[in-house]
Amino acid sequence: MTTQGAVAGERADLLQALGEQRYFLRYTVRGLTDEQAAQRTTVSELCLGGLIKHVALTEKQWVNFIVGGPSAMSGADGASQAERADGFRMLDGETLAGLLQAYEQVAARTDELVVTLPDLNAAHPLPEAPWFESGARWSARRALLHIVAETAQHSGHADVIREALDGAKTMG
Repeated sequence: MTTQGAVAGERADLLQALGEQRYFLRYTVRGLTDEQAAQRTTVSELCLGGLIKHVALTEKQWVNFIVGGPSAMSGADGASQAERADGFRMLDGETLAGLLQAYEQVAARTDELVVTLPDLNAAHPLPEAPWFESGARWSARRALLHIVAETAQHSGHADVIREALDGAKTMG
């Protein structure tokens, strides 16, 4: 993984913000068994392992967008929708350790991109989807900020799920 000392300014700020949110998310699953990580503790479909998996998949997809544009993101076909649903839960054979390792690999790729990308202003049109403004374009910077926001949002979800599971809190 890239260290913050290797970059300065905006890129260092992006790496620090993302690293902080990743830490909170990973810290929330400390000491859990695979069974606990797969357990739903609220009325939602979310579980802690599923959140780790989802955040890793989402980060990977947005990095693919930064590098390759909208065609590098999965589409809205049936297979992609099924994959999206499976991305929120732990499937048979998946382990928390395996999901955390996969997340670490995605994070390393993202961090390397933040350091080496020639221009954070480079932009691509967003893929066609009902949740995106038609004709909108996002810069690499905007996509990276979205990764930070997505990680922070799901870190909060994870904290609620963990507290309902065994009373442990990430902060406080």
